[in-house]
Amino acid sequence: MSQSAAGPLKGKRIIELAGLGPAPYCGQLLADLGAEVILIDRPNAIRLPVENRGKKSIAIDLRKPESAQIVLKLIEDADALIEGLRPGVTERLGIGPEACQARNPKLVYGRMTGWGQDGPMASMAGHDINYLSITGALYAMGSPDEVPPPPLNLLGDFGGGSMFLALGVVSAMLAASHTGKGDVVDAAIVDGVSSTMGMLRSFESLGGWTTERQANMLDGAAPFYRCYETQDGQYMAVGCIEPQFFAIMIDKLNIDSAQYGDQNDRAAWAYQTQLLVDIFVGQTRDHWSALFDDTDACITPVLNYQEALQHPQNSARQSHIIDRSISHPNRAPRFESTNQHAPRLECPRVGQQTSEILESAGYNASQIESFIQAKTVF
Repeated sequence: MSQSAAGPLKGKRIIELAGLGPAPYCGQLLADLGAEVILIDRPNAIRLPVENRGKKSIAIDLRKPESAQIVLKLIEDADALIEGLRPGVTERLGIGPEACQARNPKLVYGRMTGWGQDGPMASMAGHDINYLSITGALYAMGSPDEVPPPPLNLLGDFGGGSMFLALGVVSAMLAASHTGKGDVVDAAIVDGVSSTMGMLRSFESLGGWTTERQANMLDGAAPFYRCYETQDGQYMAVGCIEPQFFAIMIDKLNIDSAQYGDQNDRAAWAYQTQLLVDIFVGQTRDHWSALFDDTDACITPVLNYQEALQHPQNSARQSHIIDRSISHPNRAPRFESTNQHAPRLECPRVGQQTSEILESAGYNASQIESFIQAKTVF
């Protein structure tokens, strides 16, 4: 089988049970960092080109009686398995943590769910918006006179899900390399999102945060931390929290500081916000972008995801790689020793490496053909 890409996880083999959402993105992160990720695809699986880049695909019908033994055979020399199915599904398929770790005691078994492996909602369906809703995160966003806006599915699925699963899997693999014993990682999106809200809990303990929406420093209430519409219907993001950065904004906008008042006078925030609304709407986004460029005012244009590709900072960082008309985000984080290596961008067809993977696991040509004829693999 082909070599893994360069990166700190080179030499690690990850088995990923195909799915949608946070588990595939976790697999992408691990592949970007050099791991060999073998994707156990469903026949006719949906193929997402970015999330599945750099992986290898074997298509297995997990409902077939022989499929569990094939997966367990692949597990024998793997470092980790990641899955995003409901609790109990892999156990019923014969490839749960107990069965897999009986075959390979060093295996790290990473489980990605919305609600977690236990609790009264563990077996229920859900999506990002639902997970955010019970953590308090969704309620904290938006204007008090509007319904809470879903923040795409970046905060829950990927921030509270994929990132915590990746951290858990890598941490458990590190431990297994010392102890020789694997672990089961229970990564729940509700837990991950709750973890990210620690700063709000700290602010609350110090009297600096309330449950009221758009009444706190970082939720759009403060005139120095929110977005403003410009003359051309675009927006500027203002984030000058620190007084020295705030002073630059005041100077650049030719605002009389005495007229504006104290930055942290909450009683004046409504007046100050309206003052800035009237100023920003007077010029275009490009005008304000040029005015605040190369300053510490913490004021930047709000770009759409296509415009973001052309921004000088993103271009300088080579934040995206265009491949066959697809804008691939570059791998992150970066490592000095492997920065010169781009992530593998090839997205395998469903079952593209089925025979190759089975052969490397020790199956002979006759056995592979019998699996194909029985439609156990594709």
